[in-house]
Amino acid sequence: MTAGAGDPRTGPFIVTKEHRRFTEFANALRKHRTIGLCFGPAGVGKTLSARRHAHWDLAEPLLHTWGPRAPSDERVYAALARSRTVFHTPIVGGTLRALRTDLHRMTSRVAICIEQHSRTTSDGHCVVSRDSRIELIIIDEAERLSTSALEHLRDMFDRTPIGLMLIGMPGIDTRLARYPQLSSRVGFAHHYRPLQGDELTFVLTRHWRTLGLSLDSADFTDTQAIAAISRITSGNFRLLHRLFVQIERILLINELTVITEDVVEAARSTLVIGAT
Repeated sequence: MTAGAGDPRTGPFIVTKEHRRFTEFANALRKHRTIGLCFGPAGVGKTLSARRHAHWDLAEPLLHTWGPRAPSDERVYAALARSRTVFHTPIVGGTLRALRTDLHRMTSRVAICIEQHSRTTSDGHCVVSRDSRIELIIIDEAERLSTSALEHLRDMFDRTPIGLMLIGMPGIDTRLARYPQLSSRVGFAHHYRPLQGDELTFVLTRHWRTLGLSLDSADFTDTQAIAAISRITSGNFRLLHRLFVQIERILLINELTVITEDVVEAARSTLVIGAT
């Protein structure tokens, strides 16, 4: 597992087993050009994994501004050529027209980037691209899609050799069962689960290191803190990050160098995370 750069809201990206399973799932959809459902509780990392797979954090600024090209854009072309994936989040209350416009814009721009990459060989010569196809479209927050939007996606799937992934909360499979023409085309489903066991300990170890501390499983104080964090977050990736933001604040304010159960509980009291 490795950590990559992240934004202040999510922290550094950590490659977990669940992310690797997600990647295998996405690659299967690309290979077989079918429809897949990815579902799991809020905050477990579904969106992070999808954006990571599509290299969207790198590509999104270029795709949205779509201004003059620069030599540094080659990194974006290469990344999109590897993923051949479009990531899209429908707006709340969005219309079918907005979905069609947004998807057409993004798929066209990603295809252009892929073609731009494949037209240039390693020695700098231009070649004719034989395959600039997009292989997967990922729709996040699929609960926002209207019936007409789902029908549009099904029609697009039938007319193009592109795989489709719908990401949502648990129960999205039940909702799609109401649309047999779409649900009958679903080939794979992936349940994205929270962190558990050794993997949770691994992630906590990285959080400890970020604060300049070391986690010792043989230390009773650390063991108590781990147990409290596990109970409070239930392995939820987003809650872990939010909790450690508050833990860091409390450590600095009180000039502490040890994360104790009391520190964890104090951090929890500043968050709105529901009953545990």
